[in-house]
Amino acid sequence: MKKFFESLANVWKIDELRNRITFTLMLLLVYRFGAHVTLPGIDATALDSLAGQTEKGIGSIIDMFTGGAFSKASVFALGIMPYISASIVVQLMGIAIPYLQKLQKEGESGRKKLNQITRWLTILITLVQGPGYIYNLYRTLPGEAFLMGFDSFSFLFSSVLILSTGTIFAMWLGEKITDKGIGNGISLLIMVGILARLPQAFFQEFTSTITNNNGGPMILVIEVIVWLLVIISCVLLVMAVRRIPVQYARRTVSGEFEQDGNRQWIPLKLNAAGVMPIIFAQAIMFIPAALAGLSQSETSQSIAGEFSNMFGLWYNVVFGLLIVLFTYFYTAITVPTNKMADDLKRSGGFIPGVRPGQETSDYLDHIMSLITFPGSLFLALIAIFPAILVSVLNVQQAWAMFFGGTSLIIMVGVAIDTIQQINSYLLNKHYDGLMKSGKNRKAVA
Repeated sequence: MKKFFESLANVWKIDELRNRITFTLMLLLVYRFGAHVTLPGIDATALDSLAGQTEKGIGSIIDMFTGGAFSKASVFALGIMPYISASIVVQLMGIAIPYLQKLQKEGESGRKKLNQITRWLTILITLVQGPGYIYNLYRTLPGEAFLMGFDSFSFLFSSVLILSTGTIFAMWLGEKITDKGIGNGISLLIMVGILARLPQAFFQEFTSTITNNNGGPMILVIEVIVWLLVIISCVLLVMAVRRIPVQYARRTVSGEFEQDGNRQWIPLKLNAAGVMPIIFAQAIMFIPAALAGLSQSETSQSIAGEFSNMFGLWYNVVFGLLIVLFTYFYTAITVPTNKMADDLKRSGGFIPGVRPGQETSDYLDHIMSLITFPGSLFLALIAIFPAILVSVLNVQQAWAMFFGGTSLIIMVGVAIDTIQQINSYLLNKHYDGLMKSGKNRKAVA
């Protein structure tokens, strides 16, 4: 523990790292401040019904991703989610559209063009979601909450414009954090929004266990222990790898390769897809309730009710299956086994007992399929664990959200990624990293 705090002190000894962390914290503070700025024309004291809409069900997920901005009718009410949706669409379209496939192979220039396409698509999505959000305000809030009039065109136009601008500004903040700060900016914006709800959720659970005689402090201690165990499990899931041994050969004068005894490893992650399968599945789970809600038939209303209850049985069954499918899908498009095999062959590397080329590619693909299956099942279990806690242990829904699902995986994944970036700065400056103990390294002249 002492070495860890010494490493934290070393962070502030590196000017560039200190400036990056300070810059990141300032932009995150700007984002959190904006989440509390209500849209012009809305009475901030009349938002109780909107807050009640986001206490349970899918509304709580939307509010969680926006850091409470959705329930506050904030200028950041749409949050960064339109950008996430646009990124998912561009990635999916990259499989079928040759032009996008070409951009993916063009390196940095192609990445810039894809980012520009994602930005324009984000604007289009906000222009669709903005009126939908205002329509939800019309249905939820009382008429006196609209200071400019209930059906004022100027309010509708200005609000949609502000909501779109808020999302674009949040996207800009995320990109600036990535470029000049520390960590992935978009992921950090989502994480701070999730963390902002943690104290309130814990206080609600504490109040419930004390006032309702629901086990008292001992139950709360057990819940905290279970929470810590789930966090440790998520860390293990994110960091677990299967190492494939690789033998290298050197090129002789005659141009042939001969074995030189230099062995390395290919690390294949148990969960190479990260949190993206949960985000993909979560986006899909919004669709059935939205489509069924368009019809007034008894069957449609029943379907809408089932898929609006994120702690219900059928919601979580479908949610878990989608996570497993999307884990395989996203792993297939992010782990290029063909490219890995070609790179090994060009560098004179080979897996012992496996021929270079296509056979190596098939072998790596087979290994990825084997290790992805338990990884996908564990990811699905973590995602539906909040529903298990609510139904079995009667845990408050807001507090249960932090025991798994999208929130916990995002927090763990973003925290590990940020720590690894800080770690690399420390190691480059010959200090011990946050993940390694030992004495400070001496610079080599």
